[in-house]
Amino acid sequence: MTQYAYFRGRVVPIDEANISVRTQAIHYGTSCFGALRGYWNEDQEQLYVFRPHDHYRRFLDSAKLLMMTLPFHPDDLVEVTRILLQKEGWREDVYIRPLAYKSGEVIPCQLHDVEDEFALFSLPYGSYLNKDKGARLMISSWCRLGDNTIPPRGKIGGAYASSALAKSDALLKGFDEALLLDGEGHVAEGSAENVFILRQGIAVTPSVSSSILEGITRRTVIELLTRALGIPVQERAVDRTEIYLADEAFLCGTGAQIVPVTSVDSYDIGSGTAGAITMKLRDLYSDVVRGAVTEYTSWCLPIYA
Repeated sequence: MTQYAYFRGRVVPIDEANISVRTQAIHYGTSCFGALRGYWNEDQEQLYVFRPHDHYRRFLDSAKLLMMTLPFHPDDLVEVTRILLQKEGWREDVYIRPLAYKSGEVIPCQLHDVEDEFALFSLPYGSYLNKDKGARLMISSWCRLGDNTIPPRGKIGGAYASSALAKSDALLKGFDEALLLDGEGHVAEGSAENVFILRQGIAVTPSVSSSILEGITRRTVIELLTRALGIPVQERAVDRTEIYLADEAFLCGTGAQIVPVTSVDSYDIGSGTAGAITMKLRDLYSDVVRGAVTEYTSWCLPIYA
């Protein structure tokens, strides 16, 4: 159970990390967040945070898009994270949530001349999509927001109302997750995950110009596929029917990690079971994030001395 948060410049009991109902971010979605994971390695008795500097660079970019001025460098945020996690003393997998928000208690809907605040907390967390044997997806009628609407490169709080609409629509119709198209009708991403397909030995993922989040896990997967598994990767526009004809497909993200996709719109993907390459990638990813693969230990920050 979460006991602490970093709030207004110091670590406080979680129950003290509260904001007013007048806070601007609540009314207009003028906030941004990050998503990091800490992985417990039982053999080493060590908690590893995966790629924290990369996550915090993206987090600060998201803040910049909202005209926020935060007094932090990625190194500062990594150190705050280390302090908070040591205080919690986790010995299990955890999810880490940094949050920046417009904290001014004002009515005008604007970004400039409104105060900013930063907060951070963590909590025990398993899988965002508990679908080890494969997830059933549907193409959502809700489209992914475009760069000229709300910047998809940032994890902007207000933008996730669209994801929530798509996710609930999918769940209420009996699916496990939604897949959103961009404004041009090309595949973008899941409600909170990037997507990959495999066809004829090649992995394909929507390009960063397809209204997607520039995912850290996506970047990791591209590296592991090409360097460790020898699978070429293409980043390009992906048509809806390409997914129906894929040999394999999977979702990836900090929360989701690696989730095989077994069907989309009731079309079986490949044999309708988790693909062999996807499962091999998932096993490799699990080892990498726990600091168990020497080549990639630089991605893993140990929390305990």
